[in-house]
Amino acid sequence: MKNSFSKARQRINTLLDRNSFVEIGAKVTARSTNFNLSPEQTPSDGVITGYGLIDGSLVYVYSQDAAVLGGSVGEMHAKKIASIYDLAIRTGAPVIGMIESSGFRLQEGVDALNAFGTIYKRLVKASGLIPQITAVFGNCGGGLALVPALSDFAFMSDSARLFVNAPNTLAGNREDKKNTASASAKAAGGSIDAVGSEEEILSEIRTLVSLLPSNNEDDAVAECSDDLNRECAAVAAGYADPAIVLADIADNGLFFETKREYAPEMATAFIRLNGATTGIVANRSAVFSGNGEVRETYDTVLTSDGCGKAADFVRFCDAFEIPVITLTNVTGYAAKESEEQKVADAAAKLTAAFAGANVPKVNVIMNKAVGSAYAVMNSNAAGADFTIAFPDSVIGIMDAKIAAQVLCDGAPEKIAETAALYEKLQNSVESAASRGYVDQIVEPCDLRKYLIGAMEVLYTKREEFPVKKHSAK
Repeated sequence: MKNSFSKARQRINTLLDRNSFVEIGAKVTARSTNFNLSPEQTPSDGVITGYGLIDGSLVYVYSQDAAVLGGSVGEMHAKKIASIYDLAIRTGAPVIGMIESSGFRLQEGVDALNAFGTIYKRLVKASGLIPQITAVFGNCGGGLALVPALSDFAFMSDSARLFVNAPNTLAGNREDKKNTASASAKAAGGSIDAVGSEEEILSEIRTLVSLLPSNNEDDAVAECSDDLNRECAAVAAGYADPAIVLADIADNGLFFETKREYAPEMATAFIRLNGATTGIVANRSAVFSGNGEVRETYDTVLTSDGCGKAADFVRFCDAFEIPVITLTNVTGYAAKESEEQKVADAAAKLTAAFAGANVPKVNVIMNKAVGSAYAVMNSNAAGADFTIAFPDSVIGIMDAKIAAQVLCDGAPEKIAETAALYEKLQNSVESAASRGYVDQIVEPCDLRKYLIGAMEVLYTKREEFPVKKHSAK
């Protein structure tokens, strides 16, 4: 018990600034006496709770102790977690949970069942008020699997298991056939933001917390030591891979990508610009290796998974007053039978997220912005405050060659000439700018300074929507 207990505490000590942790509720034990359960068997009732600092900022933490009845959740265990949430909400600070648990505490029966409901209620209450981060370091099964799902960000160590139903309970499946509880499976399915060793996960959480505001009324601003006007030489060549662009335009090259293994054709990330945290939603058509070679390619289309991923991210940014920049390179929607069943609903949710967000919004057209898919990607009409485009961008309703084939029906000899004319009159960035759909045409190397300028102008943005309980979409 001692080693595992030390491990649970060690996670807290590794996560927080040195000597900053203050424990709360250390003397709490289980109240149940059924099945010969005694207080001596449940020190701290299997969860260490308290508060501390990350880079000097207040955070609340809880870490489950797998040595105490498997880290199972009972009445007092849940009460400690709920109390931490109540404090965090009142003081406006993030909550970080570290999970390693066998689930319900069988000895407490219906009390344990009720305990799960009290945890769920606190997570829902805190949503949009304070950031919530959950890291899974061991088993997280059954009803407990909802905790990382209800959190804003979730992480898993390589050896952790996350499941509602264990792999061996699924009809026709065995864990050795398809481990649906593995970290890699959950990351690919969009449940997890990042996977790694315990040390890597704790380090990533520290980075993420340093980028986020403490609450929905706080500013996420730090000192900027980077040149505000420096050129970004890699943007023009690497626009297909958001990782290349973000590493070039962000303060000191720091960016944090969320849900990295899920729907990689749509990247979501946080960066700092002039010290201010900014959310990024970007179309990805390629992944480059360290030596500049293309490792993977993706179609320049919107997918249902990508739209859903981006919509959730935009809603988080809007809830916490984080500006959003989109890096757009899209030509349509994924044309597959499986996509056709759900892509319209997903794209509608993304449209609603952008149009309903009243934080500063800037759209950067990096290559192509074609068809209604462009309208979904934070277009001028859908509510972007500024639209920036590169000089060779294509902006239009459809590809010029396809448009020419329609316009020249019956006169195929005129297709080439018509396509060239259509490209100039309808699909060029100059044409869009002349109609007010593009505000600035900038060279890729100047992108950083123009984005910083736009964010400074929009810092005092105020936009009110009609009063309503919440969006129905």
